[in-house]
Amino acid sequence: MNAHAEPLVLLERADGVALLRLNRPRRHNSLVPELLEALLGAMDEIEADPSIRVAVLTHAGPNFSTGGDVAAFADQGDGIAEYADRLLALLNRSILRIAALRCPMVAAVEGWLTGGALGLVLACDMAVLAQDARIAPFYTVVGFSPDGGWTAILPQLVGTPRARAWQLNNTIMGAPDAVAYGIAAALSEPGSAEAEAIALARGIAARVPGSVAHTRALLRWDADALVAGLERERAAFVAQVATAETAEGMRRFLASRARE
Repeated sequence: MNAHAEPLVLLERADGVALLRLNRPRRHNSLVPELLEALLGAMDEIEADPSIRVAVLTHAGPNFSTGGDVAAFADQGDGIAEYADRLLALLNRSILRIAALRCPMVAAVEGWLTGGALGLVLACDMAVLAQDARIAPFYTVVGFSPDGGWTAILPQLVGTPRARAWQLNNTIMGAPDAVAYGIAAALSEPGSAEAEAIALARGIAARVPGSVAHTRALLRWDADALVAGLERERAAFVAQVATAETAEGMRRFLASRARE
């Protein structure tokens, strides 16, 4: 990123609430190492600022994130496995950091939420989805192996049979079903997810801090199990991504997007 480019993650603070905004809208906030490094850096700032009581994870542009940037993967050539290893390590660190953050985090989701970006939302304490938001894996279409908690977190929320069918069939799930299945806490009108998430965050910020902390600690994911599950995803992703079938899957996927 050149010195004059927009930051890939924007951090704003107001009245005890921090706003973390994914800021790669021209690429649908797709995940690249630089964006995840910026996200981790922003969370370091939140961790160090005791005035922040709650954080909101939101996004610039119409889509929360379309997961890993397929074009960036395709550009790696023989270095694709090394690139994938780096990206997945950063994604897993980001998920674990959100889950263990000092303060609660609320996600605000509009538009598409696909691939490994789902893990950033699943790691939050709660999420608000716009009524027209859509969630999809795309792994069996592109040729990737699941990452971002699709196997390490999602089955605990929706059940293993539903998680398996969702991913193998590449089902596109609408926001109402996502809320019904426990993936998110609330729905908003289209265009209002961020405002609703900020309102929820301010409500939490007004609660008794110690009670909030103990509640979150008692409901937190099992750290060892989460680390192990995400590591299995990373290893499987890296093994799959360098195969000929994945190269062909990426070519077909990118060609289909170019025709749209």
